[in-house]
Amino acid sequence: MPVRPMPERLMPERLGALGRQALAEFLGSAGLVAVVVGSGIAAHRLSPHDIGLQLLENALVTGAGLVALILAFGPVSGGHFNPVVTLADRVLRGVDNRQLAAYLPAQLAGGCVGAILANLMYDLDAVSISTHGRSGGGRWLSEVLATFGLVVLVFGLARAGRAAMAPFAVGAYITAAYWWSSSTSFANPMIDIARMLSNTFAGIAPSSVPMFVLAQLVGAAAAVAAVRVLYPDVETVSDEVVVPHA
Repeated sequence: MPVRPMPERLMPERLGALGRQALAEFLGSAGLVAVVVGSGIAAHRLSPHDIGLQLLENALVTGAGLVALILAFGPVSGGHFNPVVTLADRVLRGVDNRQLAAYLPAQLAGGCVGAILANLMYDLDAVSISTHGRSGGGRWLSEVLATFGLVVLVFGLARAGRAAMAPFAVGAYITAAYWWSSSTSFANPMIDIARMLSNTFAGIAPSSVPMFVLAQLVGAAAAVAAVRVLYPDVETVSDEVVVPHA
């Protein structure tokens, strides 16, 4: 996420820059969902009678896992793992249309694979559609605010020349947002779709997903506008960093 993808000239001949970037987004998205869903299942089993402790366990593991994934895959793709971040990066001219077309399906496919793997790790059905409804004005507002904060954080750090801090800042933000947001901060359409596939602590019912996605898009659009106002003199990111997720 915080490091500009490696120049194409440094990449192996067998797989071009775009292919490597798409693969990094696939693996990072799969890893992120596996962490979120897997830690949710583990938390529910370890602390079956304490929802607050379950949420704490889920939040801490997700934040730590996100830091590791961004550090691992950020140097290749920028470590987005989130369609709204990729869309915002396109609007802000950090990625081009070819990258946009490669990143989005890679993220969605990776997220679904991650959910399936998490289910299988805990001896559950590979796919079990969630019945955990998450709806209501408060939760939709929560997703607008959580996504707004995430996108402002990511692009603000990059444009301020502090992108090296992004893995740790994003991990900390997501950990905190699990608690201050009433929706537990999905802030990611890929996460919405992938978490439909697991009827566990971390799942979300398909009927709840459209409004979550809409709220996230609204939050991201507002964040892009805010970034442009806050950093009006920054047109492109320096060669050392890329505007990157959750």
